[in-house]
Amino acid sequence: MTQPPSHRKDRIARIHLDPRSLAAANADSEHERRVAVFDLLEENYFRPCNAPEGPYTLDLSIRERKLIFDIRLENGEGVRQFILSLTPFRRIVRDYFLICESYYEAIRSAAPAQIEAIDMGRRGIHNEGSELLESRLKDKIDIDFDTARRLFTLICALHVRG
Repeated sequence: MTQPPSHRKDRIARIHLDPRSLAAANADSEHERRVAVFDLLEENYFRPCNAPEGPYTLDLSIRERKLIFDIRLENGEGVRQFILSLTPFRRIVRDYFLICESYYEAIRSAAPAQIEAIDMGRRGIHNEGSELLESRLKDKIDIDFDTARRLFTLICALHVRG
């Protein structure tokens, strides 16, 4: 019998985004960030390699153009901290922001076919960023693709100011 997501051990139970790393967001970006956090906490697979059993809390921040994953157990005990360079993400994040702007503008005034085409492009770039994140975390943190997608959204939210 499969355990419900809230009872699994290999998951993020709480997430904190460093407010100093967050950029001021427009309503669309803020909504996307809130949805990503909600969806991530609702269902995710997250298992740091060679770490004690979770569930985990995750603090995400950016310092000196580096993404910091500070992973702890729910009781506050430190598990591991990973630092990833944001350089490999720069082009994808820039492209993602550009297409998101086009998408939000299209929603307000474009024909459904145009909105759908832009959204397909947006999802494609988002998938590319998610795959890059999965590969950069390989041998550090085991995550599934849906978790990578939601984390990529949050990295974008942090990346603006970082």
